[in-house]
Amino acid sequence: MVKKQSDFFDQVYQLVRLIPQGKVTTYGAIANYLGAKSSSRVVGYAMNHAHFQNEYVPAHRVVNRNGQLTGKHHFTTPYVMQELLDKESIQIENDSIIDFQKHFWNPSTELDL
Repeated sequence: MVKKQSDFFDQVYQLVRLIPQGKVTTYGAIANYLGAKSSSRVVGYAMNHAHFQNEYVPAHRVVNRNGQLTGKHHFTTPYVMQELLDKESIQIENDSIIDFQKHFWNPSTELDL
């Protein structure tokens, strides 16, 4: 049976809600954890729609594999993503997280499979 895209999006949102404050993860790490290793782009599509969910999704905590704020244009302004991360003591320079590995949260190692 093939899962509907909305079911996958819901799984993405549930996982993103588990990312602790002050931590970030990547589209690829989410896709890998959900058993869809080559679907990081679909995770990105889910993040683009995260702002329309009834329950809050901290989409600002999802970045690309290099720690760059590639999703910043899907917020109300291109600065909101950085502002939200700044409030969580994650420093950004030139749209990239400083000391990315320190802040990286890998669901495959942090959560029981």
